[in-house]
Amino acid sequence: MPATPVIAIFDVGKTNKKLFLFNEQYDIVWEKTTQFDETADDDGDPCEDVARLADWVRDSLQEAEKLNEFTIRAVNFSAYGASFVHLDTDGNVVGHLYNYLKPFPAALRRQFYATYGSESDLSVQTASPALDSLNSGLMLYRLKHDKPALFTRTTCSLHLPQYLSYLVTGQCFSDLTSIGCHTMLWDFVKNDYHDWVKAEGIDQRLAPIFPSDAVVSTHDTTLPYPVGIGLHDSSAALIPYLASFQDAPFILISTGTWSISMNPFNTSPISPEELQYDCLCYLHYKGHPVKASRLFAGYEHEQQTKRLAEYFNAPVDYYKTVAYNPGTIQSLRTNRPDSGTNFDQVKNPPMQESLFGYRDLAHFQTYEEAYHQLMLDIVAQQLISTDLVLENSPVKRLFVDGGFSKNPIYMALLATAFPQTDVYAASVAQATALGAALAIHQHWNKQPIPTEIIQLKLYTADSVASSSPLTNR
Repeated sequence: MPATPVIAIFDVGKTNKKLFLFNEQYDIVWEKTTQFDETADDDGDPCEDVARLADWVRDSLQEAEKLNEFTIRAVNFSAYGASFVHLDTDGNVVGHLYNYLKPFPAALRRQFYATYGSESDLSVQTASPALDSLNSGLMLYRLKHDKPALFTRTTCSLHLPQYLSYLVTGQCFSDLTSIGCHTMLWDFVKNDYHDWVKAEGIDQRLAPIFPSDAVVSTHDTTLPYPVGIGLHDSSAALIPYLASFQDAPFILISTGTWSISMNPFNTSPISPEELQYDCLCYLHYKGHPVKASRLFAGYEHEQQTKRLAEYFNAPVDYYKTVAYNPGTIQSLRTNRPDSGTNFDQVKNPPMQESLFGYRDLAHFQTYEEAYHQLMLDIVAQQLISTDLVLENSPVKRLFVDGGFSKNPIYMALLATAFPQTDVYAASVAQATALGAALAIHQHWNKQPIPTEIIQLKLYTADSVASSSPLTNR
């Protein structure tokens, strides 16, 4: 039997490191997963063990190449962003892959904004909320001013996805999906690196920008197959939807710990008010801006279901047994069991937590009733968050993937909240890895992109209306 042609995709998250082989129909035919313990950087803060990661990538690719039943036709990468690997003139790693949660020195922050403008001005220009170490550009600024010896040794800094590609190709490139995601590096008005990047000479240590859907070719190297330069994971996860619904504007709400609403069809500049509500813009793999908003909804759900389980003496995952009851929703909206609750104590911005944490659970007769109220409160936040990126765009479809897509109460309430929009629960296996594969489809796969890579369920305010693969190409 002839070997099956496949593309190998490395999908590197903070916790799980994965290698997938996809066949020409984009089915996963082989996979490997591992986890690493973090190491410590030169300040004693936890960070990725980049040496161990590099060894794993090289060893895993060699393992996949030896599988007789498959023939690797291409390789690509997706990985978490906001993280740089620094290389010296010999291609060796300088310093560490510093953690994007690493505390940022307050004095250095003040120095940066005093030199280059206010947080609000720079945030608007770069479409990046001021997030300290999560703004990877500021980590380069920190390297220069806080660790000048390391900065002097550095000749090239690569975002993590491009470093993974470098491990295979030996070539250094920058990619717009990494540059354009809350880095404070990119001026979205000028469509170029921001002036501060050039003033600091940091642009001289950034590799040439290479198209996200292009490859390092076998014609120009001794590589046995074309290799992509990697993508930021959030951008990669959007690609299956862009590939499947090219002519039908949509919003994708990707749900997990964060619920991130992404609108590739909203071209309006980001405003200071939107930034205050945790909006940002990033660049997708074709280089176009995607307006996005974030909500800490998955974390909120996790914390409040623990609270409900303790109060009602129920299992922590009891919420999975709660069916959507329109009558309960109507009763909660009419009778308001929260009367007498003092919401004046709510201090955090509305995107940080819902009202439910301030509700007295004694006002609810059952777990089921309280859980419906929790979902009402979360979807009320979701409406605000998604509306920020929906405004002034021609969107007619709203897709939800991740954990909340499997929650019938969330989905029905979302359909009620957006009555003029078709609301779908979406299911796509390993969307981030699949997106990285689809980005370079033309360079390895002569078959057309399958029309049913995303499974969708249409929701209405009352129930699931239908369940079917939806195609639009």
